[in-house]
Amino acid sequence: MDLLKAYNTGDDHRMSDTSSPESSPPRLTIAPKSSAPKVDDTMLSLTVANKTLTKPLDPTQHVVGFNPTYDQLWAPIQGPAHPYAKDGIAQGMRNHKLGFVENANIDTFVFDEQYNTFYKYGYAADPSGSAGCNYVGDLDKLKETDALSVYNIPQHEQKRRKLEKRQEALERDAEDLDNVDNQEVENPASDAWLAMNRKSPWVGRKEGLQGELSEEQRKYAEEYAKKKGEERDGNKDKGEVIAEKSTFHGKEDKDYQGRSWIAPPKDAKASNDHCYIPKRLVHTWSGHTKGVSAIRFFPKHGHLLLSAGMDSKVKIWDVYNSGKCMRTYMGHSKAVRDISFCNDGSKFLTAGYDKNIKYWDTETGQVISTFSTGKVPYVVKLNPDDDKQNILLAGMSDKKIVQWDMNSGQITQEYDQHLGAVNTITFVDNNRRFVTSSDDKSLRVWEFGIPVVIKYISEPHMHSMPAISLHPNGNWLAAQSLDNQILIYSTRERFQLNKKKRFAGHIVAGYACQVNFSPDGRFVMSGDGEGKCWFWDWKSSKVFKTLKCHEGVCIGAEWHPLEQSKVATCGWDGLIKYW
Repeated sequence: MDLLKAYNTGDDHRMSDTSSPESSPPRLTIAPKSSAPKVDDTMLSLTVANKTLTKPLDPTQHVVGFNPTYDQLWAPIQGPAHPYAKDGIAQGMRNHKLGFVENANIDTFVFDEQYNTFYKYGYAADPSGSAGCNYVGDLDKLKETDALSVYNIPQHEQKRRKLEKRQEALERDAEDLDNVDNQEVENPASDAWLAMNRKSPWVGRKEGLQGELSEEQRKYAEEYAKKKGEERDGNKDKGEVIAEKSTFHGKEDKDYQGRSWIAPPKDAKASNDHCYIPKRLVHTWSGHTKGVSAIRFFPKHGHLLLSAGMDSKVKIWDVYNSGKCMRTYMGHSKAVRDISFCNDGSKFLTAGYDKNIKYWDTETGQVISTFSTGKVPYVVKLNPDDDKQNILLAGMSDKKIVQWDMNSGQITQEYDQHLGAVNTITFVDNNRRFVTSSDDKSLRVWEFGIPVVIKYISEPHMHSMPAISLHPNGNWLAAQSLDNQILIYSTRERFQLNKKKRFAGHIVAGYACQVNFSPDGRFVMSGDGEGKCWFWDWKSSKVFKTLKCHEGVCIGAEWHPLEQSKVATCGWDGLIKYW
């Protein structure tokens, strides 16, 4: 019967089809069966509710597909503790020990005001209240002070507090004076001091000035001012003063023929004009206790080598014979920055960080004269003309090039167009002009004796050039640029950059490594910040050879003026090496 009923009810529409029951057999439809037990509707709703209550929330998800309850939102985080987090909570879940704290939209000043008011008076405005009308804390104190905050004290209250502070200060000063009067004071200066400070300027009195000084106080003040003025005037044009002395380390000052120890050997002359790259280390000098900042060969002959050390000493070494230190010159109190021979080598200049420039006699070690402007000299040069060997040029840390007449000791000219400390001075054009470089990343060309720039070279891509050398033919300048390359400039009228010649490969950024030429002009050489000495071919601009010379910075490199294949280098490891 059930099957027949299902047939009659479920398939009535099929009976109305074109096919009649007589033409096709009847089809029966069987209802689907479920294996799950029959559950009441009430029980089903309770089960769904319990599932919703117990379903944990993923704290990292951004969208929740149902409405969670309060208990679900504040349920503890389930699962294993985070291995790298404190208290088992991942650091990304919070920015505070108590959870995740967000900044409230309240001004810093308003917060500080209410915070300090609460700790002073015991009440504060409730930020959740409308327009700040609600208060929390001690409401009785609130009524007593009429809702006063620490930042809006009434005028009468401010005056009262000032008067109280002033009265307390006066009473305290009176007590101190009474205590001092009851004691026997041996030092009269303390009495004078107390008398001067009887009315302290800090107690708030605006009217009335400090009392008259006693005769003893006035005398002391005048002596102190005079002493300070003398010190200031004395140090105005002088650097640090130190006793100058020199020590001779050779066997004798003169040989059996009466010739001085600085006299060049008679047979010292170049055998040919062709220079070669050095291949091996010949000699090492190690007399300086700190780094060596500069070396210079004796002019024209090169039988002696002068070195400036960061140990404040200048030494001269025998290159031709014994290879020993011949004399030490001690006259600077700080490291020596630069040295320069005169044309015949009988005298030389030194510039130190003690702000002094000294002119020495090479043979005797005596200081002929000292010059100073109160600034650090970075470079010193004599005019190369034989008739102007008394003209000294110095590039200073205060952006000036100062010119002295050493005969009179007076400053005769100042060239002050640079915007940074002056690093180099190079004479060009038969010594009628000179080129200077500076920390302002520019080159300036000057007419000697005229403090007007005749050529100003500055480009956006230029770097500072702390070392410049003149090519032996006088037509080119090699400038050590701090972007790890050597640039070549013409010394003709326009001082143009030669873009075809560029020497690179070494690392000199941050160091004033000296650049130099071989006497025949075929090679360019330079030290670098890694202790190497680099040699380039002048024509092709290609690296010819590198020598590992020093531990640390190889700051100086000089080609021997006569020996075609010998080079001296110095570094911050305190060594001078001869290759």
